Amino acid sequence: MLEYVMPISVFRYFEALCMIPHGSRNTKTISDFCAAFAESYHLEHWQDSANNIVIVSPPYPGYEDAETLILQGHLDMVCEKEASSRIDMERDPLELRMDGDFISANGTTLGGDDGIAIAMMLAILQETNIPHPRLECVMTADEEIGMLGAAAFDASRLRGRRMLNLDSEVEGVFTAGCAGGCTAVCTLTPRWESASDAGDALHISIRGLTGGHSGVEIGKNRANANMLLGRVLREASAKADIRLVRVGGGMKDNAIPVSADAEIVTQEPLGVRRAIEQYADTLRREFQSTDPGLTVEVVDSVAVMCMDVDSTKRVIHFLSSAPNGVQSMSADLPDLVQTSLNLGILSTEPEAVTASFCVRSSDPREKSALVERFRTLTESGGGRRGKKSAPAGKLRVTGDYPAWTYQPYSPIRQLCVEVFRDLYRTEPKVEAIHAGLECGYFADKIPGLDCVSFGPDLLDIHTPRERMRISSVQRVWRYLLEVLKRAR
Repeated sequence: MLEYVMPISVFRYFEALCMIPHGSRNTKTISDFCAAFAESYHLEHWQDSANNIVIVSPPYPGYEDAETLILQGHLDMVCEKEASSRIDMERDPLELRMDGDFISANGTTLGGDDGIAIAMMLAILQETNIPHPRLECVMTADEEIGMLGAAAFDASRLRGRRMLNLDSEVEGVFTAGCAGGCTAVCTLTPRWESASDAGDALHISIRGLTGGHSGVEIGKNRANANMLLGRVLREASAKADIRLVRVGGGMKDNAIPVSADAEIVTQEPLGVRRAIEQYADTLRREFQSTDPGLTVEVVDSVAVMCMDVDSTKRVIHFLSSAPNGVQSMSADLPDLVQTSLNLGILSTEPEAVTASFCVRSSDPREKSALVERFRTLTESGGGRRGKKSAPAGKLRVTGDYPAWTYQPYSPIRQLCVEVFRDLYRTEPKVEAIHAGLECGYFADKIPGLDCVSFGPDLLDIHTPRERMRISSVQRVWRYLLEVLKRAR
């Protein structure tokens, strides 16, 4: 399919990678492929139990005294597909398509994020006529599910103290800093009782929200379906006595949820319906610009068990008072969100209501303070009262990863800017982002690391609509080679 697309070596390796299933937690085969590649070219390499792999290329003649340069990208891809697709992404190769200037996959994600970085590294490693300093090509596993490979990676063997991360998706935009983050999982422990005498059951659904990435779109004031559900339940409980049966919404803690549901029982179903319908009009007006498709619907339902009065009040109080969204903006970089959080997953199990928040901040003190705020809110308001009391609600923090602090002075970034200016005849955009990058882990593990991130145009990543612009890959490839040539 791609054998005649220039640069031939880059797209040949990219197509080969697409033939290997390599979703997160399924990276052993692709890591072994890279190890076999290194062995075939007699290149120094090492591989760890997390499926990370490092391949070293000796310096080009004349570059022996140049400082080692790290190239870095990740092996795994997000596996999403259309409902009609018959491809098993754990076992089957991707079906590549070309349409004009774009490459995509038939009914699935493409994995350009970050397969194109791995393909570029392999293409460089196989050549003997590309001028460059000693290279350490670091290929990490399981980036898409919390940067697990970077977290497990032992950087002590690396000699490089400057790094090019090839995991950005907009050509001409250089990333020079990112937020740190964690997942704060709040567990509430309600008490249950029979719903037979509690009234009629109603199902409340919130649909049609815009959603988006909680790092990229959190500053756009889009509605969070789980938080709206808390507001709707608070409004309903102010008009009539209700008991909760279930609350739920969202599938990923780093995605702004687009839908949420609740089951309730009440002795005053007509009053509750009326209150929710009136409040829905308020929400539609509030979010008419950011979430024009917002709908709130109430229909009859059936319930066997429900939470008691006290538990219902505690869960509603938690959902309606928990912080969410932007908490502070950067004082140093215009329009950059400094601290935020997103209630991405809300679920009800037989023993607990669980709320999973994605917390992000470029200031570790603010991140820590926000986590402690959750601890107080959860432990003071999440348990049961009375003689049959159980332990208070609990907070569990997972996936804690460090920030990559923006450095005003960066020689490798300055080199990249100069090369871009010379080749493109324009200025690149240099920014810090509120999302997380593996650069944070490497900056934390390698003292004094000088780093910048860039890449070609990738559109609609993490969706079956993902596509990669061929001409952008070609330009970025030429640009990368020129950076390597000047990195003396």
